[in-house]
Amino acid sequence: MSRNKNIKNYELFLEYSKKRDTETRDKLFEEYMYIAEILSKKYTNKGVDYDDIYQIACIGLLYAIDRFDIERGFEFSSFATPTILGEIKKYFRDKTWTMKIPRRIQELSKKVNSSKVYLMQKDQKVPTPAEIADYLRCTEEEVLEAMEAGKAYNPKSLDLKYETGSEDNNISLMDIVGEKDDSFKNIEDKDFIKRVMNKLNKLERTIVEKRYLYDDKTQEQLGEELDISQVTVSRIEKRIFEKFKIEYKRSSWGFY
Repeated sequence: MSRNKNIKNYELFLEYSKKRDTETRDKLFEEYMYIAEILSKKYTNKGVDYDDIYQIACIGLLYAIDRFDIERGFEFSSFATPTILGEIKKYFRDKTWTMKIPRRIQELSKKVNSSKVYLMQKDQKVPTPAEIADYLRCTEEEVLEAMEAGKAYNPKSLDLKYETGSEDNNISLMDIVGEKDDSFKNIEDKDFIKRVMNKLNKLERTIVEKRYLYDDKTQEQLGEELDISQVTVSRIEKRIFEKFKIEYKRSSWGFY
């Protein structure tokens, strides 16, 4: 990185440490996006789409920007790299779970499974939850909770049949699962859009409103109205989409 760019970024971090504003954070994000891209590529071909990994890396980058203290004298890239890698590794670890289970329960579930195997080999019998709890020095309720959460690893098929006493009248799990209610999703979608719109700057909000929410204008029409080029509109739109994707990931991971 050139000396001038170092000075520019140093000034941006100083400004952000004082204002904590979205516009300055976005500038820093654009300056260091390359770190997220490089680290994301290291995890390709591991069973997860690159775009998903990249979005998680971007979240890690935002965390790093928020937590970085310019006064400590560290290089931001040295600070950001472990933060981003930590988010990616956490994503891969949580990816094995089919439900959103608290980290504490996930870790305990692993310990319960390991303890169960050890105690079975030691005592030549299946250990009770009380025996596992005694071995792990936790409560029996915590063990039972972890064992129940562990079922998230092996979700039941919707085709699973339940006996009703008559072979002809057996029902499947799909028959008794509640139907999808789109009204809740519509409320969530509106809340999500409102939340993201509040984080956009004035020009970005104008483009979203006139392109997608109200007027359905083309990039060319919008460029003429705002006295900017169509290429500029396209570039701003791309930046907006990135923000929506990142906020969606944050929402999906329970950060709100």
